[in-house]
Amino acid sequence: MAELVEYLLKLIVDFPEKLIVKKIEKEDVIVLQITADPADLGKIIGKQGRVIKSIRTVINAATIKEKKRT
Repeated sequence: MAELVEYLLKLIVDFPEKLIVKKIEKEDVIVLQITADPADLGKIIGKQGRVIKSIRTVINAATIKEKKRT
């Protein structure tokens, strides 16, 4: 899952070498911590959060099998 997010974000950002996606797993919750160059934050979030919401939707669909919340 973290690999999927990293792949999608590397296609968007200008500095893919500075992108770090860290997976933190607790009981029934998975948290993906994204660290990127400050210049890329706007691209990751998108207008009114549309890009990050879309990525979140894809990840939620991918976690249905694992029965965990992201």
